[in-house]
Amino acid sequence: MSTCLVTGAGRGIGRAVAVALSAAGHRVALTARNAGELAETAALCSGETLVVPADITTAVDEVFGKVEAAFGPVEILVANAGGASSAPIARITDDEWQAMLDLNLTAPFRCVRRAVPGMVAAGHGRIVVIASVASKVGEPYIAAYTAAKHGVLGLVRSAAAELARTGVTVNAVCPGYVDTPMTEQSVAGIAEKTGRTAEEARQLLARKQPTGKLITVDEVAAAVLYCVGNGAVTGQGLNVDGGALQS
Repeated sequence: MSTCLVTGAGRGIGRAVAVALSAAGHRVALTARNAGELAETAALCSGETLVVPADITTAVDEVFGKVEAAFGPVEILVANAGGASSAPIARITDDEWQAMLDLNLTAPFRCVRRAVPGMVAAGHGRIVVIASVASKVGEPYIAAYTAAKHGVLGLVRSAAAELARTGVTVNAVCPGYVDTPMTEQSVAGIAEKTGRTAEEARQLLARKQPTGKLITVDEVAAAVLYCVGNGAVTGQGLNVDGGALQS
């Protein structure tokens, strides 16, 4: 049994990852901004959980301190919290740019930085960052999100190289479009801007995967568990995208 911390655990991918880690026999600490959603996630977990409502962009030390006080050092970190925005590059404001960096790059960095010393001291640890296919390829109208996701994959690769001999692995899982509330926001945005129906917008995103389907949260969670379970896998950006990017 290991102590896990999952950020963005209130819904979507984070919820599925937390439930899967709990089913695998781990203690799971859950953090996100919405306490009610975290309670719902905790109710779905089969094992011991700790709910820590917080904004991960400002409260990394606070979250880790509470987990350490209750469960001990974090042995498995899943940095999942994230968000997206969409705008033509000429219309992206400084505030929108900074918000994407803060949530999708700086917060994961701070979590990794806070987790590494304890993992290295123990001689074992697993860090998995939920990145995106946008970590590897650019698409129109999501420049700020893409820049942040490219950056977080660079963080993963560099940290993995640095920690390779310590027993700590660092990987990224890179999903395509996943059937989550965040994708529903994208669907609504596409519908509003293009005049398509919500179903047409959803199908547009589904067709970005060669399989023609949105990725499920359970498929992403399975990739996370693979990274957690295999100590020979480190420094990787594991695509879960229905074959969109072949590597």
